[in-house]
Amino acid sequence: MTQIVVLPHAQLCPEGAVLEAEAGETLCEALLRNGIEIEHACEQSCACTTCHVIIREGFASLNPADEDEEDMLDRAWGLEANSRLSCQARVGTEPLVVEIPRYTLNLARERSTHG
Repeated sequence: MTQIVVLPHAQLCPEGAVLEAEAGETLCEALLRNGIEIEHACEQSCACTTCHVIIREGFASLNPADEDEEDMLDRAWGLEANSRLSCQARVGTEPLVVEIPRYTLNLARERSTHG
């Protein structure tokens, strides 16, 4: 299991989180499985940027981004050199520190905002 530290995010995990992920699973899968409801409007098919994350530590341990992901990342809000789409970034064996950006370009949220 690989440790993932998720930095605090005002809506998704205000206190931050520490979770475990299987090597080979995507960051999006790991976040969702651990109750962090990151947006993923395209059903994790690399067709949007709503699951954009910034890898603060451990970036080199992830699988390389392919051309489709690189093209989509160009549209992400707050893009940085160590940005990835969490639906495409597969966890390796090194610990990760992940930041979920404050904003997304999603115009229609997948999950309900009603309690």
